[in-house]
Amino acid sequence: MKKMMCLILVFSAFLLGACANESSNAEQSNEKIIVTTTIGQIADGVKNIGGDKVEVVSLMGPGTDPHLYKATQGDMEKLEKADIIFYNGLHLEGKMLDVFDKINEKKPTYAIGEVISEGNLLEDAEDSSAIDPHIWFDISLWTQALEKVRDGLIEIDPDNEEYYTNNAEKYFSELDALKKDTEDEMKKIPSEQRVLVTAHDAFGYFGAAYDIEVMGLQGLSTESEYGLGDVQKLVDLLIERNIKAVFVESSISERSINAVIEGAKQKGHDVAIGGELFSDAMGEEGTEEGTYIGMYRHNVKTITEALK
Repeated sequence: MKKMMCLILVFSAFLLGACANESSNAEQSNEKIIVTTTIGQIADGVKNIGGDKVEVVSLMGPGTDPHLYKATQGDMEKLEKADIIFYNGLHLEGKMLDVFDKINEKKPTYAIGEVISEGNLLEDAEDSSAIDPHIWFDISLWTQALEKVRDGLIEIDPDNEEYYTNNAEKYFSELDALKKDTEDEMKKIPSEQRVLVTAHDAFGYFGAAYDIEVMGLQGLSTESEYGLGDVQKLVDLLIERNIKAVFVESSISERSINAVIEGAKQKGHDVAIGGELFSDAMGEEGTEEGTYIGMYRHNVKTITEALK
């Protein structure tokens, strides 16, 4: 009898242990991959491709300028907790490059913009060694960059390759439709009015994709200083070309572009603010502009209504 009781107890313990292991394995299989990104545009792409398999943390929220951004202690903790990290690269997050180099030694860390072939990247008109990092404004290039997100997720989670591949195909088809819609909208702007003037030179890829002349008071990075001569040069151009609207950006102070408007006014040329564009940052989470597609559509509508 005692021997029987001992056998029952041992068997019960074995069953409990097996159940516990099954529960632990189930919990592990249900754990989401923690993905940390820099800008919201990348975070939104990861959400669309990763779906319910990922938990996405973006370091830079609405109104944040990535050119000037420095990692905080909280950011370092988010990077440490991440299973995989995606950032733009091409010197967009210039003050964080050393951080990414060090953390890449510990975990997968990808600069998705650096998969774009050199021939498709735009150079700074005044400095050929500087590359324009704002690739998300060319939808075709952005799709290429997001392929790195898909591949990175598959590499870290190969069991769900089909899931990530299908999500990416669906999202990329939505981006193709967005590109076609944008082409149709831009055609509504008369050729002589196809000039986009902004605070800094973030829309070069947009201009190249849709045949829009783009001018920025500051250079590719908001680290670039601008002076009275730069303001005056842009004022003269506005008057010469009879440009009636300029645009502010959500992540940059209006002070610089207001100096241009005031300078033109002093010379008898009235210039209006055509609206606010999203350049380096997207809108608030939970809003349409808080998604890449919604942000892009907002910009297209704002530009078209002001210039046509």
